[in-house]
Amino acid sequence: MTTTTKTPPQMRGITPRWLLSQLPWVEVPAGSYRVNRRLTYTLGDGKLSFYTTGARVHVIPAELTEIALLRGFSDETALAALAEAFEQREYEPGDTLFTAGTPRDTLILLAHGKITRHSTGPYGDDLHLGTATDGDHFGEELLGPDPGTWTYTARAATRVTTLALPATTYARLNGRCETLRTHITHTLAQPRKPQNAKGEAAIDLAAGHDGEPLLPGTYVDYDPAPREYDLAVAQTLLRVHNRVTDLYNHPHNQLHQQLRLTIEALRERQEHELINNTDFGLLHNTDLKHRLTTRTGPPTPLDLDDLLSRRRKTRLFLAHPHAIAAFGRECTARRIYPDTITLNGKPHTAWRGVPILPCDKLPISPTGTTTILAMRTGENDAGVIGLRPKTLPDQHQPGINVRFMGTNDQAITSYLVSAYHSAAVLVPDALGALDDVQIGR
Repeated sequence: MTTTTKTPPQMRGITPRWLLSQLPWVEVPAGSYRVNRRLTYTLGDGKLSFYTTGARVHVIPAELTEIALLRGFSDETALAALAEAFEQREYEPGDTLFTAGTPRDTLILLAHGKITRHSTGPYGDDLHLGTATDGDHFGEELLGPDPGTWTYTARAATRVTTLALPATTYARLNGRCETLRTHITHTLAQPRKPQNAKGEAAIDLAAGHDGEPLLPGTYVDYDPAPREYDLAVAQTLLRVHNRVTDLYNHPHNQLHQQLRLTIEALRERQEHELINNTDFGLLHNTDLKHRLTTRTGPPTPLDLDDLLSRRRKTRLFLAHPHAIAAFGRECTARRIYPDTITLNGKPHTAWRGVPILPCDKLPISPTGTTTILAMRTGENDAGVIGLRPKTLPDQHQPGINVRFMGTNDQAITSYLVSAYHSAAVLVPDALGALDDVQIGR
């Protein structure tokens, strides 16, 4: 069980907390919740596949055989060790991943985002060599004896997530794996195609095989290590003087009010964690294939249509109030007027019948961008669910207990207030994100 200890500040306000109220809560009897998924990937399509665990991105080991020098390599243990050796790196739009003429000292797998490739023309002009997207890779020559230098410059066109294998890490791994060294030596001995116009080594993908190359095939298997979501806990210590506890059973006494405000602060913290926690938060558990970017910056009706089309039975959008206002401005500019639906007695802007609920816990970047989430909810629909314990000693509310910690010499009584929570995404398409949403003014 993971623990987050926070002392809530003085209450500045109580937000609607629509995520907490609309998320179906599943009671977990043992403190953890297991999600069994099928692991599906395609070999032979030239693209690598990835999966995420919280904020951590992993490459599927078998997918490394999409790299030409590893084509046909079947040592699962070595592939698993190689996959774990990659380091995750993040880039912002405009950042340079590598520059032409510098040593090719890294093998880079593009997990998410778009990269543009450039070189310098004969007259010093910038030549655009095309783009790379999810599943592409660069620098496979690192696996051979002579990596050489980069022949072009790569820059991030959007926010980019990569997995990088430094030369020093690969050298250590290669030194311990005889099967990997033997396979690469054999592959390099096969005839190669000349370099293409982009300066990339075009190694014969059929090398080492008799007859035609293998056609792409989809492989489905159960994940050998299913994800288990542990309940996290947010705690605070409430201290009150004995004189305010004399009328404990009176509904308006000071202890009741202090306890109510403490629980409200913990509920605010709960919603923040359900969105932003790097382990189970929704922002970090959105599958890379279901992360989209806006067409022009501000959220448009077409952008929300893209989110809706990626999943069935979308129950709700979750957006920062500033993002909702930006969407309203885009609709007004197009003379489109979204519907209004009533949820729990309160009117909300809706798109295609799906309510857009406000949530100020969604962060806004220093550049004025945020994220809009779209989700299907509930166990029966294989959606997003909240997790809380089935029973707690000294339970005060579902998922919250208040434990008496004693009274000191100054007649100060202490109570430990704990809130247990987590969230799980049952299948990848249950949750989608629209990133880089510009909120404007």
